[in-house]
Amino acid sequence: MEKPYLKRIADKILQERLASSGAVLIEGPKWCGKTRTAREASVSQLYMQDPDRTASYLKAADAKPSLLLKGETPRLLDEWQMAPVLWDAVRFMVDQRGSVGQFILTGSAVPRDNVVQHTGTGRISRMLMRPMSLFESGESSGEVSLGALFDGKTEIDSISELSIEQIACAIVRGGWPASVGENEKTSLRRAIDYVEAVINADVSRVDGVEKSPVRVRALLRSLSRNISTLATIRTIRSDIALGDTEESISEKTISQYLTALDRIFVTENLPAWNPALRSKTAVRTSPKRQFVDPSVATAVMRLTPERLLDDFNYFGFLFESLCDRDLRVYAEAIDGQVFHYRDAGGLEADAVVCLNDGRWAAVEVKLGSREIEEAAVHLQELRNRVNTEKMREPSFLMILTGTEYAYRREDGVFVVPIGSLRE
Repeated sequence: MEKPYLKRIADKILQERLASSGAVLIEGPKWCGKTRTAREASVSQLYMQDPDRTASYLKAADAKPSLLLKGETPRLLDEWQMAPVLWDAVRFMVDQRGSVGQFILTGSAVPRDNVVQHTGTGRISRMLMRPMSLFESGESSGEVSLGALFDGKTEIDSISELSIEQIACAIVRGGWPASVGENEKTSLRRAIDYVEAVINADVSRVDGVEKSPVRVRALLRSLSRNISTLATIRTIRSDIALGDTEESISEKTISQYLTALDRIFVTENLPAWNPALRSKTAVRTSPKRQFVDPSVATAVMRLTPERLLDDFNYFGFLFESLCDRDLRVYAEAIDGQVFHYRDAGGLEADAVVCLNDGRWAAVEVKLGSREIEEAAVHLQELRNRVNTEKMREPSFLMILTGTEYAYRREDGVFVVPIGSLRE
């Protein structure tokens, strides 16, 4: 029996895109809920992975792709990249019909270069769907709204009921819809199955280039150890050489493997923010290493919530990854993006949420309460360093925590539990 559909933040984004574009492409990792969300918004469906029909669909795509587009709209074309010609067929049909909300395409992998003739600009809107945030899974109360903070609403009194033990469970389980509400053993097994599929099949299938499962596993383990850091490819190569495999692996090979992981949406690094500063301080441009969901790291390392609680240092890095995931989901809903900041002097902000209208906010992530004071000082230093003659003052400064209470400090910095936040 199919599980009841859990409402997603992406539902609203999809409806907005359908109202303004002829077609919408939903991209994202496998198991994140793309197909179910798209199905809820569609009237007719075409499932390219239907084993009883895949062969005939592929033949139709070769002979006359427009046949696969027939059906009531919005029409879902699930895993369209199996027949890349559908992209150009959709673009052409959107032009012919001249109306919005015609098609929804979903894909768990970016097709190889040069397999489509046109970009789809002006006809096909793209949206990225990630695993569920804690608000979507019902673990965050949602009493503190990211959008409301940007709009200047400062009353944020709230108490999170999410304990440290529950946060550890949420990290290991991940935001995979099928795992929400399941027991710990089942959820952990699903995350491991996901990682094994990536290692043994998906990462090679995306570009048709066979990759060594031993090397892929070693790379994923190194990325897991270096999660939420600015580790370079050279650092990752050295880390692999010290630990997991006797096989040598070059920086070029690592780069190729990382590209493949990006294309199947397993990794999603946080780009660096480069603001206008008052001084000529050099800003680090390296991305922060992240998976699309922290459960990828715990599955690779075979960690349970209990083992995570025994290593609070590593727990902190994974908590930061969880917060980055949720901030990205929430920022997407308010037309924003998430970056990180670090300069040559060591000043950093774990996340910087930037809206497309120019507003921005700096965020420090702290699992416990001991480092809140230091984090507040760092956020104030960053605000003073930004050249506000060239860009706006921050809309707010926030410390995102694993603690209970949401409040506004006397210095204006917000302290917000991840268990209280929403878009």
